[in-house]
Amino acid sequence: MTRIHIDGKECPTRTGVNLLQACLEAGANLPYFCWHPELGSVGACRQCAIKQFTGPDDTKGRIVMACMTPVGEDTIVSIDDTEARDFRASVIEWMMVNHPHDCPVCEEGGECHLQDMTVMTGHNTRRYRFTKRTHRNQDLGPFVKHEMNRCIACYRCVRFYRDYAGGDDLAAFASHDHVYFGRAADGTLENAFSGNLVEICPTGVFTDRPFSATYTRKWDMRGAPSVCVHCAVGCNTIVNARGETVRRVLNRYNTDINRYVLCDRGRFGHGFVNAPTRIRTPLCATDGQQVPVPVADALARFARMAADGQIVGIASPRAALETCFSLHALAGPQHFSTGQTRQEQSCAELAHALLGRHPGRLPTIHDMESADAVLVLGEDVYATAPRLGLALRQSVRQPSFHTADEARVPRWMDAAVRTLGAECPSALHVLTPAPTALDDVAADSVRAAPDDIARLGFAIAHEIDPAAPPVADLAPDDTRLVTRIARTLVAARTPVVVSGMQYGSPALMQAAASIAAALARATPSAGLSLVLPECNTMGLAMMGGLPLETVMEQARAGAISTLVVVENDLTRHLSPADVADLVAAVPDIVVIDHTVTPLCQHASLVLPSAAFSECTGTFISHEGRAQRSFQAVFPPAPIQAGWRWIQALGQSAEPAAPHMTELTGWRDLDDVLAALAAAFPHLAPAARAAPDAHYRMDGQKLRSQTYRASGRTVIRSFVSVRDQPPPASADTPFSSSMEGAYGPDMPAALVSGYQASPWNSVQALNRFQHEIGGDMRGGASGIRLFPSAGPDDAGRPYAYATDIPTAYVARADTMLVLPDTRLFGSEELSMSSPPVMARATAPTLGLPAGMVRSDRMTLHLEDGPHILPVEPVPGLPAGIALCPAHMVARAFRFPRMARLERMPDAGEGP
Repeated sequence: MTRIHIDGKECPTRTGVNLLQACLEAGANLPYFCWHPELGSVGACRQCAIKQFTGPDDTKGRIVMACMTPVGEDTIVSIDDTEARDFRASVIEWMMVNHPHDCPVCEEGGECHLQDMTVMTGHNTRRYRFTKRTHRNQDLGPFVKHEMNRCIACYRCVRFYRDYAGGDDLAAFASHDHVYFGRAADGTLENAFSGNLVEICPTGVFTDRPFSATYTRKWDMRGAPSVCVHCAVGCNTIVNARGETVRRVLNRYNTDINRYVLCDRGRFGHGFVNAPTRIRTPLCATDGQQVPVPVADALARFARMAADGQIVGIASPRAALETCFSLHALAGPQHFSTGQTRQEQSCAELAHALLGRHPGRLPTIHDMESADAVLVLGEDVYATAPRLGLALRQSVRQPSFHTADEARVPRWMDAAVRTLGAECPSALHVLTPAPTALDDVAADSVRAAPDDIARLGFAIAHEIDPAAPPVADLAPDDTRLVTRIARTLVAARTPVVVSGMQYGSPALMQAAASIAAALARATPSAGLSLVLPECNTMGLAMMGGLPLETVMEQARAGAISTLVVVENDLTRHLSPADVADLVAAVPDIVVIDHTVTPLCQHASLVLPSAAFSECTGTFISHEGRAQRSFQAVFPPAPIQAGWRWIQALGQSAEPAAPHMTELTGWRDLDDVLAALAAAFPHLAPAARAAPDAHYRMDGQKLRSQTYRASGRTVIRSFVSVRDQPPPASADTPFSSSMEGAYGPDMPAALVSGYQASPWNSVQALNRFQHEIGGDMRGGASGIRLFPSAGPDDAGRPYAYATDIPTAYVARADTMLVLPDTRLFGSEELSMSSPPVMARATAPTLGLPAGMVRSDRMTLHLEDGPHILPVEPVPGLPAGIALCPAHMVARAFRFPRMARLERMPDAGEGP
């Protein structure tokens, strides 16, 4: 720590930061544009000018750019100096010369950083009276809308998109007044993080295109802290809603996970909540058709079903922990299924076991950004866990930071650090069957079959620790690769090994765990990360239950009279033949879901559950972090949380079974969590993931709207101008209006938006942090359920896996079919979001380039033939085919052998 003096006030600050950070952390209001905590400083906008003095006797001082000036002991600066204020005023006036001044119609209005900084600088009169420069806007795709005339040339967009996110289709063109930020030609932004331009841009140049279709002023929307449900990473989000409609999703800062960045699937995948496929009323099967019925009739129908025999429940890895547990209470431990196949469930439980006994550390996403050596073993993380993939991209910069440290260049001086690191070697090694988005920054990009990758992993573990089992018959090139990677990992101070469930291979995860454990014997900071497929896969792995195959066996034996399926599309897990057998064998099927699935047409009863934005629930991420998602929308009856429907079913079943007794007595979510803690003690800390519904701040609930206005009367003005009490939730500590407490010190898990006058944009986040880029003032958001490795764990013997697979041998008559998991188009919920589906590409069959001899081929799988267009995949190993995961049964039915048949080209005979 050190200290500086700001306008005569002594302020403690950190060493190694610039004066802009120091001033902001001290609570001063200093305007800026080009600087961003995740991007560093380039000094492009000149807006953060301050006066710096050489000492107490210096009365003249000199103007410096705060973002480009390092902090020094007893530095004396002035923000309010007249010359500095005039300089900043002239800069903002110059920037605004060509700005259209269209705040009344700009979608950024009300949360615009440019508005805040203009007011903060005191620029309130436009003197320029001549013709303004104008630009043509571009069509940048379904996510981002372009209004180039609002640009102030801060360069944030291209620095984020190209330097940070790795995109290459957005650039700065021309110069001076004609500088243009866009693409060389109209077209969709291809990077997986393009939507962050909406928040990175300090003006209205890049705005949220889907939000434009249902635009609402910021002060008329309700906000709620939430958790992304589109993968297992658990990124923190803010859901904004107006009335009964979700309008947009924003990034919510979590220092350990997503920080300032959210992937496009997480940002725009919420469209399923408002989609026509929503289930909005109970449906009963009558004469072969689904007919809407009152809630009382639906529950009476279930009571008759329950009286006929055994109830079996099928949960879902995309359902909240409370919903899964309530189904566990309804069906009983012996009749509760996780809703996963045996292969899926065994892989998830293996991941839980491997992470639980890893002798090193379990790194957070933020930790991975600081890893100085990374090995990715058989997982396309950009498709299965995009934010983790972006973190690994940042890890490649570690050598440049070390070089900058040696040259005494501050790490925040972005351009200089990148110049120094231009020739630094990468320490990222990617071993996958197919190309990935990380290949361009990897030192090694190796393509092989999953079993061959696992063999390489076991060999690396043996190279690091001879106690690990050896691998026989490695090719000389593979041996050299193993040695090179092992040496890189051993030399690192914070190595990380990443694998996952993408290819349903336990051997890959075992190999990754073996490498990480071997490293941990010498380097306790060696990390292991295993990617899981869905938002609550880890929660179900920790809860346990029956696999779907066991449920199928019970159904075929006639042991199931009523099957309750909660938020699970079984056609993504089971083959069509298995689904048909299940429907034929079970007399009554009850579906509780928010989205129509193919099983609904066969169900005796369909009940409308609330989506993630319409109820409060807990999810456990792939790293074992329990986090709470809060209700933002109050849906119309009879839509309600899944656990409340299950409770209603239990109450309707008379007489209730002994294990249902506790289920029927729950009043709110806190009661459910208390019961969960009693039934599963290892899940008990999940109840502390966020404050409970009784939390109060200054004796008040927390407000979920800005203080400036409440539109609750306006919403109903076409019906009546009489004020109506806002809806209330028994499961949250929020009021659903502007009334209530709010402040930077509120618990981080309850932050529903960022605003701290005079900061109204997302840049207000700096007022909610102890240190910029550091922890929130309100504490951590969520709680990790896995214990951290102790100092003695690294020295303990580790039981290495010995089941090393044999090498894969390509065959002429069959192919090894692997799932082609895509960022857009593979994940279940986002497939119902129109903008995401607009980004999805047509399903194709990926084959090695030398095998593509026809435009179409037939893939023969268990469920029948699939005719697909063919696409060559560079580097794909011989004998391997990539099939779209969502086209056939769920990806974890792979890998499997299948036969390929060439289709005749146009003009050819059959």
